[in-house]
Amino acid sequence: MKVFYTAKNYSGKTKSGELDIKNERDLAAQLRADGYVLTSFKEIGGNKKNKPKIKLFNRFISISLTDKLMFTRNLSVMIASGLPLSKAIKNISFQTKKKKFKSILDEVYSDIQAGNSFADGLTKYPGIFDDLFVNMIRVGEASGNLEEVLNILALQLEKEHELTSKVKGAMTYPAVIVVAMIGIAIIMLTYILPKMLSVFTDMKVQLPPTTMFVIAISNALRHHGVLIAIIFILLLFFLKIFLMTTAGKKTVSFLVIKTPIVSNIVIKVNCARFARIYSALLKSGVSVVESLKIISQTLTNYYYKRAIEDSVKQIQKGINLSNIIAKKPKIFPVLVTQMIQVGEETGKTETVLLKLAEFYENEVSQVSKNMSAIIEPVLMILIGSAVGFFAVSMLQPMYSIMNNIK
Repeated sequence: MKVFYTAKNYSGKTKSGELDIKNERDLAAQLRADGYVLTSFKEIGGNKKNKPKIKLFNRFISISLTDKLMFTRNLSVMIASGLPLSKAIKNISFQTKKKKFKSILDEVYSDIQAGNSFADGLTKYPGIFDDLFVNMIRVGEASGNLEEVLNILALQLEKEHELTSKVKGAMTYPAVIVVAMIGIAIIMLTYILPKMLSVFTDMKVQLPPTTMFVIAISNALRHHGVLIAIIFILLLFFLKIFLMTTAGKKTVSFLVIKTPIVSNIVIKVNCARFARIYSALLKSGVSVVESLKIISQTLTNYYYKRAIEDSVKQIQKGINLSNIIAKKPKIFPVLVTQMIQVGEETGKTETVLLKLAEFYENEVSQVSKNMSAIIEPVLMILIGSAVGFFAVSMLQPMYSIMNNIK
């Protein structure tokens, strides 16, 4: 059977995780060999009747990162104030203005009142509470330090929100410019250009290939605009479906890792998330193997996900994590390997990982500030090239007309 256990060593350090065992005696023996004493365990996954059922619709429900952060922070404060967990969730539900999230909290409250665990209640909503969140809550409930776990989760969500905001902020400027450029181009091709082209048609001027190309685009937009819009929407829909597949995720991950400017940010963001999540899980008492399993489900980049999944198998064979990721220098810089090695040698892995996370978060912040300065000249070249192409396409026929007049 598979169980979730909690154990302590003689110095008082808590350890928890999941194991496949024959019976309680086997579990206690395994932990005793590692210097730990079993304090509690609970069977998971073995009894399908007790396993929380996830409705199909619940998989697609989501809330903003800000709402999730506020929920975690408020829950932590209320529990620290001495409120029972069920009462704290009910209070937050009363204060929540968003009906969707309010109904979810009411459902979780009902589950707790029915005798189910908090983690099991959250498991029903994987679109909101991912494996990292649920597993850390489960650890907090089992070890009796839910308040501390919630504080760690709140800090993790705050840092994730900061990282996301900085990256989005850096990409907002170029996105606005590109959208504006496309909008102006459509207006010119559908309204302004046809009036100019009528002059060329009346004078029967031999048009160059570039002008013919612009005319073809203009005619397509004017006469088949609705069809083009439908095709474009369908392409976006199928692209979204493709990106949800393994092949799609692998393709996007490969592109962002190989794109010069973007790769720098992607590597730093993933290393920061890996280090902070790993540190938080270890601090909460989750075992190394279970921590890496959770991280592999949390990281979105295919190559990082695959690297962590492979490391789990090798760690179970007794190989150190620093030696494993040292073989992946393209996604894990040398600094990551060195810092983890220091943590393994000194026994302070969670502290070292926290410092590593802070370093990369500061790096992302600095790179984000410089993104506008880097992207601006690139955008200017692209816009200048597009404007120049249209200008040349329109001026060439005009020169032909002038020569015919002479």
